[in-house]
Amino acid sequence: MKAYEFPVQVSAEGMIELPSVLGELLPRGQIVRVIFLVREPEDVYEQKDWSHLTANEFFSGYADSDAIYDTME
Repeated sequence: MKAYEFPVQVSAEGMIELPSVLGELLPRGQIVRVIFLVREPEDVYEQKDWSHLTANEFFSGYADSDAIYDTME
């Protein structure tokens, strides 16, 4: 099974227009499965929390003695 991911805009009428390139990739005359993933407001906050945690963990391994590498060319 193949998966294609692409962003689409939902119109004011609730319609979704698929990218034209997708029409070339989909098998003709076959049934395909469609999954809609909709971002929820809390997803944005969760992503910010993960980004903050990642940065903190990365810099926690940085020691003052590592500063010598900042001046190397």
